[in-house]
Amino acid sequence: MVFARAGYPVALFDADHAALHDNLAAIDLSLADLRAAGLIAEDPATVRSRISAVTSLEETLAGAVYVQENIRETLDAKRKIFAEMDAFAAPGCILASSTSTIPTSAFTETLKGRARCIVAHPVNPPYLVPLVELSPAPWTSDETVRRARQLHESVGQVPILVKKEVQGFILNRLQAALVCEAMRLWEDGYASAEDIDKTVRDGLGLRWSFMGPFETIDLNAPGGVTDYAARYGELLYEINRAQIARPWTADTIRKLEAERRSVQPASGLGARQVWRDRRLMALVAHKRKAAKNDNQ
Repeated sequence: MVFARAGYPVALFDADHAALHDNLAAIDLSLADLRAAGLIAEDPATVRSRISAVTSLEETLAGAVYVQENIRETLDAKRKIFAEMDAFAAPGCILASSTSTIPTSAFTETLKGRARCIVAHPVNPPYLVPLVELSPAPWTSDETVRRARQLHESVGQVPILVKKEVQGFILNRLQAALVCEAMRLWEDGYASAEDIDKTVRDGLGLRWSFMGPFETIDLNAPGGVTDYAARYGELLYEINRAQIARPWTADTIRKLEAERRSVQPASGLGARQVWRDRRLMALVAHKRKAAKNDNQ
């Protein structure tokens, strides 16, 4: 959807043909929602006409200038699919992975075309959340990084560069810090799961929907970052020092599952995901309008 709505023809392949059929149906629904939210100007059928389902990997890669791999999150699977893509794709085609945790170097080192390989980690759902983390291996060429960034910017995504390989890249490391602390606070009885969610949803999340953590602290003290550090740096250090990593036990997850199901029955998760996406659409539409007004 990201590339098709920007005007590019897209070939979509899945080894599971049933999954491929289901994905096309989901695309149709999402395109209709995007149109209703005012996030695409074209008729959904016009955008959908640019997406074709194909029956083999070789056919998928024929004539491609960019590939986005989205298969299961295992190192063996990544190595296998990238070896096949490197053999089939034209030399100038960028081979990108959607992996959330595995560095590019782990599955591309032995490839003849390893210089054109990169992680381009999107955020779920990618057609609504525009961030893409570009994480090259040490041998990924500067030209590959430049072209990948340019392509994602041209289709309305927001690429960032991960300068050095690190487990989880940037977004998942930031997310892990918050989620793990939320789990500790809940497990140790400081607040309910619902109240912790409210703290982010109706507190931190409001600012974070249009500012990052560094701009937040820069604006939270009269003298900017230096003033903020002088006022709160020692306190934040003491808090951070107490945030010791701990595993998520089966008992903890069982209790959290029970608390969540009392608020959101499992039977309604699918409908709630649709609600989430439509709320995201409304937020994206608002941010676009606000950005346009800021630039006038």
